[in-house]
Amino acid sequence: CVLCGRTDDCPEKYGEKRTYVEYNLTVHYYCLLMSSGIWQRGEEDEGVDGFLIMDIRKEVNRAAKLKCNICKKKGASIGCVAPKCKRSYHFPCGIQKECIFQFMEDFRSYCWEHKPVQKFPDQESRGTSQCTICLDLVEQLPMYAVLKSPCCKNAWFHRECLQYQALSAGIFFFRCTVCNNKDKFQKEMLRMGIHIPEKDASWELEENAYQDLLQCYQHCDIKRCLCKKGRDYNEPDSKWEIKRCQCCGSRGTHLACSSMKSWEQNWECMECRSIFAKSGKGNYSKQKKRSLAICEKTDGTTCLLEEPSPKCPRQSPGPQRNFVLQSPKIMCQNNLSPCSHLELPASNRVTMSLSPLMSNRNGSLRKKHLRKQRTEASNILKELKLQVNTKTTRLNINAENIWNSALKGFRQRNFSPTNTIEIKFTNCKNRSKTDTSAASKHRFFQLLMLHLQNSSLFEGSSAKNLSLDFQAVKENLYFEAGKMIAVSLVHGGPSPGFFSKTLFNCLVYGPENVKPALEDVADVDVAQTIKMIKYANSLSSLQSTIHDCYEFLAAAGCLRPITALCDKDMLVNDILIHHVIKRTISPLESFRQGLKTLGVLEKMQMHPDVFSSILCHKPERLSAETICDLFTIHSSSDVNKVEGADFWMGYLQDVESGESVVTLEDILLFVTGSYSIPPIGFDPEPTIKFLHIRYPVGNRLLNCLELPITETYEQFKKKMEFTIRNTLRVERE
Repeated sequence: CVLCGRTDDCPEKYGEKRTYVEYNLTVHYYCLLMSSGIWQRGEEDEGVDGFLIMDIRKEVNRAAKLKCNICKKKGASIGCVAPKCKRSYHFPCGIQKECIFQFMEDFRSYCWEHKPVQKFPDQESRGTSQCTICLDLVEQLPMYAVLKSPCCKNAWFHRECLQYQALSAGIFFFRCTVCNNKDKFQKEMLRMGIHIPEKDASWELEENAYQDLLQCYQHCDIKRCLCKKGRDYNEPDSKWEIKRCQCCGSRGTHLACSSMKSWEQNWECMECRSIFAKSGKGNYSKQKKRSLAICEKTDGTTCLLEEPSPKCPRQSPGPQRNFVLQSPKIMCQNNLSPCSHLELPASNRVTMSLSPLMSNRNGSLRKKHLRKQRTEASNILKELKLQVNTKTTRLNINAENIWNSALKGFRQRNFSPTNTIEIKFTNCKNRSKTDTSAASKHRFFQLLMLHLQNSSLFEGSSAKNLSLDFQAVKENLYFEAGKMIAVSLVHGGPSPGFFSKTLFNCLVYGPENVKPALEDVADVDVAQTIKMIKYANSLSSLQSTIHDCYEFLAAAGCLRPITALCDKDMLVNDILIHHVIKRTISPLESFRQGLKTLGVLEKMQMHPDVFSSILCHKPERLSAETICDLFTIHSSSDVNKVEGADFWMGYLQDVESGESVVTLEDILLFVTGSYSIPPIGFDPEPTIKFLHIRYPVGNRLLNCLELPITETYEQFKKKMEFTIRNTLRVERE
């Protein structure tokens, strides 16, 4: 190695040793990273991972003049960053002397005297415990070779074990082996010199690592198999397709052998049926995967919702009023009324009867729960954003033709979702000086989500499902729409907020596990036909209705013999599944593929409740409390922070109550360039500074609101309203 002079090839200790014959150069990767006088000035594919060859030679010449304080040889390229410390050393010598190298930010290095140490309470017991990685004993002492978990009281590790674990797991999977904490654990380990590479886990990169798991059971176990080609014959998308038991997966049947339709997935083998029967679950055939249960409505139809806890008490009768609850899961968590009182329209809101006091309390609980879910969504999206690198892709956008210019940008050869996106509006002649890159990007995604909501790709009023647009299918536009939504979420744009619960459930659980409702039908004529069948009050009127819409039913493949009035329920169910799901199965699959961009769909399936809060609901209306919590107040020592904060909070209350000419959305736009808070949050986080200035300043580059120091509240309010109103008026013009 040209920097440390050693021939050792130990990637776990010194990083990968690379030799470049054309440059007559060999170097350890960690020696290069930690050298004090060199920076990555090139792109990743230039030189050695962005370190230019010319810069490496300069660093070698610089280090040749420095003597290592450990081995006393020349070539010490690493220096301690502690003030007034002049120690220099080679990377391997530093490891041997127990120096700390921080593989983050500025890649700082600390010598053996100034290195950071972990602090332990004096009353904490000393002794031995088990390393939770290698399971050998480890001494509970503040030593270089021993590290303690910052999130678990009794979790101790060997440094060497942790380093091997980090190299194997990578940044996405390296976490505390006891409590699974990631953020706090990684931050402390990086501080203590553990290198966490920005790569996927080694087990994810191994070719065919999960090949055995992909083998599916393919055998018909029905007593009388009807297939002439044998029990092992399987022909997908035909009556001889084999379906596996949804409970155990170790028994199968041909569709024809069990008289099943091609779209039906919920088949249980005899063994599983007997288990359900013995456990007293009653109607086992109506149980769905992922705790989805079917619940009878008062009008005889069924609705799909999450299975309530068996411990939920029934709501006692009393004074009642209608109350709308957005999430069935909240109902179950808050011990509300049983499933028999629920009704589930297309918007998937649950209507129930509660006392006025109960409804007010649960309204606030619902908001609190929704706010908590959106906080979790922000953390998940920030985790996904770690994939985004600093390489920039510029998109030239025409705001008046947002869809075509966005489509052109997303399809250009050099576009990558993992690159940082920069937006330039080509039709803006006089761009405002405050229109920063972040503000332009948020405006672009806002216009794009608005266009998608009103496009022909979706149908419905407020809660939308996918439509069937043959031209869009041909041009693969559903894939692009899914990709754009995924990119918007991860890159700091707004969420769509217009998905119906049916569409969301199809994406997360699969269309075969979803039961659509009448409100999911956007076509007025089809909805009217379904209503006529659904509300037919006699067998003759039902048969007359079916005769009138015979062609429609034949085209939909929903013709069935009607011998009793109760047959209408099955017919309505067939029509709904055909029109809402089977008819749009091709757009749905294409849309799902697009949402897989940057791993968004995978996270949706792992955290359905969290993503439902941002994909199926519009952002809640801004309040003074929301704005107040959003901004962190900073002030210099000569500023009365308390008085300034009082003026600021008083002004927010005036704006919220309508006693101002500006709105809370205007304030947010003035500071950040955005009308709403994106699901991922703002980067950097919004701050407030109180300064000796005449008028307030909105620094959109830093998301910083600089406020003037005034003697009275009236002066403060007057300056705020004058500046914000006129700034936004000029921007609009």
